[in-house]
Amino acid sequence: MRRGNGLDIPETLEDVCAPGRMALIVYDMQVGVLGQLEHGPQIIEQVVKVVEAARRGGYPIIFLRHMFLPKRLMGTFALRMAMSWQGVDSVEAVHPILQRDTPGFQLVPELQPQEGEIVFDKTSMSAFEGTPLASTLRDLGIGAYAITGVALEIGIAPTVTHGTDLGFIPIVVRDAVGGRDEPAMARAWDDFAFQGHTLVTDVDTITPLLEKPA
Repeated sequence: MRRGNGLDIPETLEDVCAPGRMALIVYDMQVGVLGQLEHGPQIIEQVVKVVEAARRGGYPIIFLRHMFLPKRLMGTFALRMAMSWQGVDSVEAVHPILQRDTPGFQLVPELQPQEGEIVFDKTSMSAFEGTPLASTLRDLGIGAYAITGVALEIGIAPTVTHGTDLGFIPIVVRDAVGGRDEPAMARAWDDFAFQGHTLVTDVDTITPLLEKPA
């Protein structure tokens, strides 16, 4: 830990791993999302390890769920994105997915929030847009977060970029995040390294730190 301007400036994972300094974010571990990934079961297993370690260490844990708006509430951007993602060329052919209260919207059974944990629902890719995430972390005096979940290239990378603009230090647990587009995922890892704003770790490294008494 370095000092400057009267502040502690963390440099390493050990510097931020404390329940009063870091939270755990579990991003979009939903039935309908994991079902699209061949390695979904492996990602679930890795995320569970991190969540259980964070629980033993007393860390704040926040889950995210993504939902798409019903078609009547989709605007210009939402409709363009839906047509692109679904490979259709008309609004009429768009089929809303991950609707609230549908089976695919729910978190996977292995990752159900416990007492003292919460789920924030969102319609954007960044977990900080349209949710109380930033205000919750700031009210707790927390300036860093570890993030796990899916998908790296679609939602976790935008969350990291947005979060750094808000002044939060991101820690991405490399083997506890997943995605589908391998080239896009590689670009995300390269971008983290190039910008230097992100700490990247793995499950075996972070779990003992999470379990360590503060």
